[in-house]
Amino acid sequence: MISKELAGRQLFMDSDEEEQERGITIDSSNVSMVHNFDNEDYLINLIDTPGHVDFGGDVTRAMRAVDGAVVVVDAVEGTMPQTETVLRQALREHVRPVLFVNKVDRLINELQVDSQEMQIRLGKVIDHVNKLIKNMNPEKYKEGWRVDAAAGTVAFGSALYNWAISVPMMKKTGVSFRDVYDYCKAGDMKSLAEKCPLHEAVLDMVIHFLPNPLEAQKDRVKVIWHGDENSEIGTSMTHANADGDLAFMVTDISVDPHAGEVATGRLFSGSFSRGMEVFTSGTAKKSRVQQVSIFMGPERLEVDKIPAGNIAAVTGLKDAIVGSTVTTLEGMEPFESIRHVSEPVVTVAVEAKHTKDLPKLIEVLRQVAKEDPTLQITLDEETGEHLMAGMGELHLEVIAHRIERDKNVEITTSKPIVVYRETIKKKIEPVEGKSPNRHNRFYIYVEPLDLEIVSAIKAGDIHMNLPELERRQKLIDLGMNKEEAKGIVGIFNSNIFIDMTKGIQYLNETMELILDGFEEVMRAGPLTREPVANVKCVLVDAKLHEDAIHRGPAQVIPASRQAIQAGMLMADDTLLEPYQKVFVQVPQLLMGGATKELQGRRGIILNMSTEGDLAIIEARVPVAEMFGFAGEIRSATEGRAMWSTEFGGFDIVPTSIQNDIVGQIRERKGLKKELPKASDFLSM
Repeated sequence: MISKELAGRQLFMDSDEEEQERGITIDSSNVSMVHNFDNEDYLINLIDTPGHVDFGGDVTRAMRAVDGAVVVVDAVEGTMPQTETVLRQALREHVRPVLFVNKVDRLINELQVDSQEMQIRLGKVIDHVNKLIKNMNPEKYKEGWRVDAAAGTVAFGSALYNWAISVPMMKKTGVSFRDVYDYCKAGDMKSLAEKCPLHEAVLDMVIHFLPNPLEAQKDRVKVIWHGDENSEIGTSMTHANADGDLAFMVTDISVDPHAGEVATGRLFSGSFSRGMEVFTSGTAKKSRVQQVSIFMGPERLEVDKIPAGNIAAVTGLKDAIVGSTVTTLEGMEPFESIRHVSEPVVTVAVEAKHTKDLPKLIEVLRQVAKEDPTLQITLDEETGEHLMAGMGELHLEVIAHRIERDKNVEITTSKPIVVYRETIKKKIEPVEGKSPNRHNRFYIYVEPLDLEIVSAIKAGDIHMNLPELERRQKLIDLGMNKEEAKGIVGIFNSNIFIDMTKGIQYLNETMELILDGFEEVMRAGPLTREPVANVKCVLVDAKLHEDAIHRGPAQVIPASRQAIQAGMLMADDTLLEPYQKVFVQVPQLLMGGATKELQGRRGIILNMSTEGDLAIIEARVPVAEMFGFAGEIRSATEGRAMWSTEFGGFDIVPTSIQNDIVGQIRERKGLKKELPKASDFLSM
């Protein structure tokens, strides 16, 4: 599809000007292409996904649309933290991996290794990838999902110079490892690219080893859809039936200046054609499909019909968001929601430069949030600021640039601010929350939620849509007692609300309002109005007025909210701050500068190892201390450090600096300077 001269340089899939300037992939982009293998034509749907940790959400979403993945690893740097994250996502979604080891020419020409050493190094990379697969999914590993050069599931090459080699390719072309070494040594990449074209090696491997939709959907539908497998739609999806009811999962939304919103995703059953009427999960009314097309990198090609098993791009689905299920079957059980690995940890406040752009800015932010679900947009009603929370500095910088460039709204953004979480340290006695009219009382206690249960909620194993018995059993297995597991009535983020009362009249009809109060506090805790994490709230008793008029929202919500707020302050309300894992590779002579830089940022060094003359440092550093790290680490290591980061979870803020941080957050949000006390929230 692109000329041989330009391949490796044209950046066909990185068509956005910002991607080309920065030299990284920011958006996933799709291409559908035909490849001839053994004299037969095959259609391959390919998605090119970003490698940078800030855009990991794109990878997660793309995994839902594909059945196999080509994992690209640098021959010189070996597997990186992102390789691990991506493999984990692939195996969780039952997407089969094959391996491509890139930049083999660097091993030969820059590191000057001989052909023996080259094979040893490449062997190490393969072993490490297999070790990761084995640890993450032992069953699939046993089923033969390991990557193996001899079997042909590994290819080696150079994407820049357009050549690649694998064991089947060697048989086909007669070019051996020794020859590759000689060509690279001589710098004759052109002959190598003519004899062993990269696209042939990689696409042959894809067709031969990655499952086609007919094979893959038998296994994958069970993982991503929890409806009845034997129902008509279940069978239709398992067999990728093009004549069945439509079942389409939206994995990406983009905006076309002429056609409006384009929903791209995977078609598991049925066929898309123009003009058909479809339901979108979560909305009652039907939408009409306007255009049906496939992506060819930056271009969209309109087609008449797309059958099951393909990746389709459709316009006309106004209500669709990423994760929506689109179907012709009313009331179809939707697909499992897509779970992202990391959480937003950095926020900027966004304001329109010119007041006249304010209404447009609100519309644009709504659109940006729809296009990128890892972005969280909130309106701070007290300060009137629009807050944009994302995965990191780069993520927010790119989004802000796009708002100005593509949406033509000039904006100013504040300095990045870290998103903290509030949590509690101990269990307390029940607290009484009274309604303003004094007719309703709730007795609620709070305690820290077990971290194993928190992990299960975050991984999506426990949620309110699970059948009650299944959810109860999972919680009991994780160590919760039976009565509590039975009484769960609400889960919000990583917090749960449990009803332990017995036989209280009118409680059922009031429960929704009590949960509204609970959710309000979980969105903004009492200490700093930051989101709350890992808290268990338990309702042990309630006194309700028999007249429904006296137990409306204005009475019940404040009562449940205040009991939880006061309870949290009594239970040593404290802050959790986000951490990043930082991996630094630096020449041993300059290691001191790098470790000093990390430790000066409250970083904890977890591991240090050496490989040749390189030192590899693994550390955990608070996100709050990571601003400006790129420049500082460069100057501390004479620009010779390679580093990457991944989300490293949350940890309690050290007591010595907690009050300062709480003070700063309260001041920024325009709250009272003095710290709140439990009595502030309880009506006398």
